[in-house]
Amino acid sequence: MRDMHCHILPGVDDGSKDMDMSLAMFEAARAAGVTSIVCTPHCRDPYFDFDAMWAAFHELKARLGNFPLFMGFEVAHTKLIELGIEEWAPRLAFEDSSEFLLELDTHCTEADFQDYERTIFELQGMGYDVIIAHPERYHAIQENTDLAVRLLRMGCKLQASADFVAGGRLGKEKKPAKKLFDQMLYHYIASDAHRPEHYAYLASALRDYPLRGKHLAL
Repeated sequence: MRDMHCHILPGVDDGSKDMDMSLAMFEAARAAGVTSIVCTPHCRDPYFDFDAMWAAFHELKARLGNFPLFMGFEVAHTKLIELGIEEWAPRLAFEDSSEFLLELDTHCTEADFQDYERTIFELQGMGYDVIIAHPERYHAIQENTDLAVRLLRMGCKLQASADFVAGGRLGKEKKPAKKLFDQMLYHYIASDAHRPEHYAYLASALRDYPLRGKHLAL
């Protein structure tokens, strides 16, 4: 089982603080049944340091030996536009993959989706499979889940972050997440872990919210 969204790299964003915490997260991930991990540090201000993130990845990979560990990023839409899609998308996609994890603005409105669509179409035109991180957190989708359907019709895949089982980061994610699950709109559940205890959310989410034939944290 692949965890394709987590903040396990030491000292590069608001996830793991140091190598000891990263190793504790790794043990918690394995206990939850994870057999491979894509590291997805934030590509957004104030955290983004591309070289430091890759250095942290190589350091962790060396400590984990043969465990399947891959590099990726959770790419904020605003930061991607600032960096430039054509130049930076190839650097920010999942390692050895066409997958691209895109984070929208938490406070987005329905009007913002025109900009998102242009970006998504450009990424798809470059050959990337766009995965939308935690749609249950976005205000526009919380108010109108038809926007999630709109993303699916564009060819995107939707990834739930497992902490929705406890209400999520902002305390309002459980209800919209359940609605998206009931409509069978999610393709993935991932930990989005920032610390070891978050893997308990992943185990709970996988148990209580099956994806009915779609991918479980894959």
